[in-house]
Amino acid sequence: MKDCLGKTVNTLKDKKLYLFDMDGTVYLGDILFDGVEELLGGIEKKGANYVFITNNSSKSVNDYVKKMHRLGLTMVKENNFFTSSQAMVELIKEKHDKELIYVQGTKSLIQEFINEGLKVTTEYDENAKAVVVGFDPEFSGEKVYNTCKMLSLHDLPYYATNPDWVCPVEFGYIPDCGAMCQSIERATGKLPQFIGKPQPTMIYKAMEKFGATKEQTVVVGDRLYTDIASGNNAGVDTICVLSGEVTMEEVKRAQGVEKPTYLLNSVKEIEL
Repeated sequence: MKDCLGKTVNTLKDKKLYLFDMDGTVYLGDILFDGVEELLGGIEKKGANYVFITNNSSKSVNDYVKKMHRLGLTMVKENNFFTSSQAMVELIKEKHDKELIYVQGTKSLIQEFINEGLKVTTEYDENAKAVVVGFDPEFSGEKVYNTCKMLSLHDLPYYATNPDWVCPVEFGYIPDCGAMCQSIERATGKLPQFIGKPQPTMIYKAMEKFGATKEQTVVVGDRLYTDIASGNNAGVDTICVLSGEVTMEEVKRAQGVEKPTYLLNSVKEIEL
């Protein structure tokens, strides 16, 4: 089989670890793409593993499991996820354990921090030692006011879950964490340290967990500047799918870490 650019993709049959983005890759909003259930079943049948590595921090892992089950993917378990919020929790535990952290994010993100034993505030607090911003469909003027106040009045470490500009939905796109942070930058002059893709952290964690080598691993996603760049930064093969944000023309122009190994129309075309 050949990909959309005429490149042979036979080496994909040797993969043991498949790392999938979610939004725009396996579903769009509440619409599951064709072939996903069969693909995941085939990966399990051949004794390989799959993990969803998402920059979307608006939901907890438990929320994502529930969503996958609603979409019909009842075989999916918590073990099949590694999110930017989990990566953020690990970073905060390493650098700010036992300290008060100001977090702008969804109720699910806040609860994930609390469940991990972290001290969190969502209100302005001069005792906070760091600021965290996540993708937030529950975004409000009060939240951004508090975040800007924290950053303007205090010189604090500032982190964000992911640099994505937009999040794909059924009708098009909504602003993602990167766009939200850009608006905060315009007000405060400060930019965060982004944790999620294109950083290779989640990929390394998944490879370590499942004992997979770089040659046995592939990243599948719909964004060049996050999904594909993260895979290339980790030194593994990448598959860009045209079911989400990116266009064929953008892939053809892509260079460096944003150039995918393979280009497919959708995950349905992945041969096992």
